[in-house]
Amino acid sequence: MSGLRTVLSSAAMVAVLGVGIGMWCVVPPGDDRRRELVKNLPESDPMRLEDSRKRNALVMQALKEAGETNDNIARELRRPVK
Repeated sequence: MSGLRTVLSSAAMVAVLGVGIGMWCVVPPGDDRRRELVKNLPESDPMRLEDSRKRNALVMQALKEAGETNDNIARELRRPVK
């Protein structure tokens, strides 16, 4: 009997969780909230967008240089952990 109770309570919890996730996915944010989200995106500020592009270019350059070398740069960076 306790096994049946455990199965039923587990099924009920899964059902409640499924309904909660379903409601969260179905109900979209309002127009005001959507405008606020878009306004705070990094791409909406030209200065932050340019900084992101520069940072991405530097990262890609470092990856390209690391891919072209046969040296293991991780060994050079070993330091004792404090």
